[in-house]
Formats: sequence, C-alpha cells, structure tokens
Amino acid sequence: MAVAELGVVVLDCPDPRALARFYADVLGGTVEVQNDGRDEWVDLKLPGGQALAFQAAPGYVPPEWPGTDGAQQFHLDLTVPDLDAAEKAVLELGARPLEADDRSRSFRVYADLAGHPFCLCAC
Repeated sequence: MAVAELGVVVLDCPDPRALARFYADVLGGTVEVQNDGRDEWVDLKLPGGQALAFQAAPGYVPPEWPGTDGAQQFHLDLTVPDLDAAEKAVLELGARPLEADDRSRSFRVYADLAGHPFCLCAC
C-alpha cells in the first residue's frame, strides 16, 4: 500500500509567472497565479489533470548541465512528435540548447528560462 500520492512537481525559480508562461507555451494548460499578489507561487494546470508549480526562490542559482561532480539534478523529459519543430519552438520561447547538436540521438537537452534542464524526446 502506498504511503502517499504525488501532488505536484515544483520548480524553484526567480520569476514563477514567467517560467509558468514558458511551460504553458510549451505544454499547454492554464497558468493560475495565487491570490496573495506576491507571485511567490504559480500553478500550471496541464491538460489531462497534471500540474507543475513554480515557486520564487530568493538567491536562486541554476543547476549546471552536466554537473561538475557527475551528479545529475532533476530534469523534465517532454515527448514530442517532431524534434526539429519542437526545438525551433522552444528556442523561440527563450530556451537555450545544452546538448542539442547531436542529431543522431532521439532526444535533445535545453535549459528553460531559469536554467532548469529539460529534454525534448522523440515519441
């Protein structure tokens, strides 16, 4: 029997609203800003009931890819039907390539607006 159920994946970042809009443009969904007016927490409700959340983190430092100690931090794998079209779209939204030059692989690695790594993966 499970002890818990996964609620939401939360990404720390300097600007939760901007990062939520970036992922809404990539994944679809609805951005919901908390009503406290401080923009410290923003939810992205995705089609199908999934969600991502974005939390303000003072002093945020983006992860290194690949990590200098060989350890890999958390990253998102996003499946796409066309790697070239998806790459063009995320770059136009402000992503930057981390490992996108090897066209023989079935995935490419990018950083989002706050520096979190994510992969576009051919489905």
